[in-house]
Amino acid sequence: MSDQTTDTDKKPAAPGRAQIPAMQRILDNPFLLLFLGIAIPTVLYTVWGVMEVVSVPIAD
Repeated sequence: MSDQTTDTDKKPAAPGRAQIPAMQRILDNPFLLLFLGIAIPTVLYTVWGVMEVVSVPIAD
């Protein structure tokens, strides 16, 4: 027996049902969109704030 799979071992897609694209699955999930809508601005503003603090010259 062989450990290799062949094309005949794979299940064909059900007729009439196409696989849902990944981007559509992401955009159809309201909780994921809520999380991304909070997480992305938080990360961006945090990075922006750190860059601003680092760019302040040291006082003599």
